[in-house]
Amino acid sequence: MNDVTSTDRPRSKSLRPLRTLWPFIKVYRYTLTAALAALLIAAAAMLAMPVALRFLIDNGFIARDLGTVNRYFGWFLLATIAFSLFASLRYYLVTWLGERVVADIRNAVYARVIRMDPAFFEVTRTGEVLSRLTTDTTLVQSISGAGLSIALRSSLGLVGGLIMLVLTSPRMATYTLVGIASVVIPVIVVGRYIRRLSRQSQDRVADTSGLAGETLNAMQTVQSFTLEDMQIRRYAEAVRNSFRTAVRRIRMNALLIGVAFVLIFCMLTLFLWFGSRAVLAGAMTGGQLGQFLMYAFFVGSSATALSSLWGEVQRAAGAMERLAELLNAAPGIQAPPEPEVISGRAVGRIRFDHVSFSYPSRPETLALQDLSLEVEPGETVAIVGPSGAGKSTSFQLLLRFYDLQGGRILVDGREISRLDPRALRRQIGLVPQETVLFGETALENIRYGRPEASDEEVRDAARLAAADGFIEALPDGFDSFLGERGMRLSGGQRQRIAIARAILKDPPILLLDEATSSLDAESERLVQAALEGLMQNRTTLVIAHRLATVKKVDRIVVLNHGRIEAIGTHGDLIGSNPLYARLAELQFGDL
Repeated sequence: MNDVTSTDRPRSKSLRPLRTLWPFIKVYRYTLTAALAALLIAAAAMLAMPVALRFLIDNGFIARDLGTVNRYFGWFLLATIAFSLFASLRYYLVTWLGERVVADIRNAVYARVIRMDPAFFEVTRTGEVLSRLTTDTTLVQSISGAGLSIALRSSLGLVGGLIMLVLTSPRMATYTLVGIASVVIPVIVVGRYIRRLSRQSQDRVADTSGLAGETLNAMQTVQSFTLEDMQIRRYAEAVRNSFRTAVRRIRMNALLIGVAFVLIFCMLTLFLWFGSRAVLAGAMTGGQLGQFLMYAFFVGSSATALSSLWGEVQRAAGAMERLAELLNAAPGIQAPPEPEVISGRAVGRIRFDHVSFSYPSRPETLALQDLSLEVEPGETVAIVGPSGAGKSTSFQLLLRFYDLQGGRILVDGREISRLDPRALRRQIGLVPQETVLFGETALENIRYGRPEASDEEVRDAARLAAADGFIEALPDGFDSFLGERGMRLSGGQRQRIAIARAILKDPPILLLDEATSSLDAESERLVQAALEGLMQNRTTLVIAHRLATVKKVDRIVVLNHGRIEAIGTHGDLIGSNPLYARLAELQFGDL
């Protein structure tokens, strides 16, 4: 897995990252073909205009033949109309293609990121990912849409113009090629530096997005510690760094454009001077000079457009490189090539067999050490221990958010590493201590437990979780928008939404991270009754912090420093295990 937030990421050394666009473009090859056809017709019409001008001057003006003048003006007008119509069609098709391709890239990046395992997010900031989904894709959009249109038009104009220049005057075409080389070489040299600056600029923009995202997601913490001024200074510094990098890029881009313009217009001036001398010497006609100058203008304007676009191409290459890192990132947790299958509903037998594990960000510290535990179907087991003992880690490993360093975990006799993680997780319901709600209605937030559930089933789950009362009291009842991260609800209300999700999912295995810890006494009584009904005939693991919980479980597992220190009932452990007795006194109060 790539660390996409590393500050020493390899810089783009070529336009090769833009090749990543091709799989997205080729899906719309018919649109691309139509755009290229329109481009060719528009280019042919454009290249025909100087020929019409040449005959207009030589056969019409010089011969003073009004009929010839009218005929060639007609051809010139017809070429102009054809060019305008097909140039407009080409612009529409290519711009549509750019919008469609970028939309597909955004979908592909999001689909890849949302399937990444938690280890990926230990080293990747959410703001960094959001920056790539927005800012980077916008840069790619500019080059794959309007930028691609300009590039195609200018490239064809440049090549076609050069060919017609050679046909018009081979000697002066040689001068043109020398002039083009004098423009292209500085563009390539300066363009490499712009590419590096573009990548740095995008990295700095990502830094500002990451910082803003972290702050906005912890607004109450920032304000409770009165850290607004400090965060403002930090963000302002990040914006300054981004601005300074952008200014360096803009300065070099402006220099590139300025040099290109100077060289091109000097080249056109020299052409006019050489051509005038040739006309006076009788080596070419006035019409040929006019034709040559128009083609030289097409070549010059095309080279100028390509020079101006080159900086944007460099930026798009840097942006596509960053997007490709996400597109190519592979989750560490994947289904095996031929996964074993749990047919139907799992029985619910769980076994931890000599499990050892350390987090990728802390490989030197074992979170669990040689842990062995077997939980029978339908059994309720509480896990207690001090902070950092490994309680939540055991839940994350059972859900296979991480792979083990040693040992194995089995569900119904099958190693979970041999199962499809998604199939495994469908058998497990989780009620976390910190409930995550989405910017949806109450109905849809509960429906996350089982997306295909009917509205009536969702309401029944809410009733069993004692959540229907406060939901119906909201302005729009179950159709009320709960705000970002459920900010319109209290902590206890959010937790009851999470319990309703688990009830709706109806899994054979339940993981409860002290599901009643944020409830008041009345709500706890209601929810506890709902949970007792829910836990019937299913395997339940509970991270326990309350006396009411541990007194009703079948067994209690005492964890300390990632090891099982003792297993037993509440009554047994109070007298036999000093750690449990101390935890019970601190957490449960008077016993």
